[in-house]
Amino acid sequence: MDPGVRMSRAEARQLLDPEFVEVGASGRRWSYEEMLAELPDMPGNSEEGPRYVPSGMTGVVLAPGVVHLTYETVIEGRRARRSSLWRRSGEGTGWRMYYHQATPVPSRGE
Repeated sequence: MDPGVRMSRAEARQLLDPEFVEVGASGRRWSYEEMLAELPDMPGNSEEGPRYVPSGMTGVVLAPGVVHLTYETVIEGRRARRSSLWRRSGEGTGWRMYYHQATPVPSRGE
């Protein structure tokens, strides 16, 4: 969520699994290559502009090397519930996001 990471393809590449897939709040499906190409130009990428504000983060270990993370974000008054799977493939690779889904939260609903 850090704007400096979001603007840097090199930094994002370290956090996204090569098999990464996302279904965004818009319903669009993103591949690894598509996300790396477009992430620097997406909202939330400026220290001065609107930023994602995360809350309620929780994580559950599903298996050795696999964690399910859930949380909510707000940006410019729009809320989304988010769910991501992170995995560690081997020594020295660190944790990488394998799958991400964002679901918009209606302004009057839970």
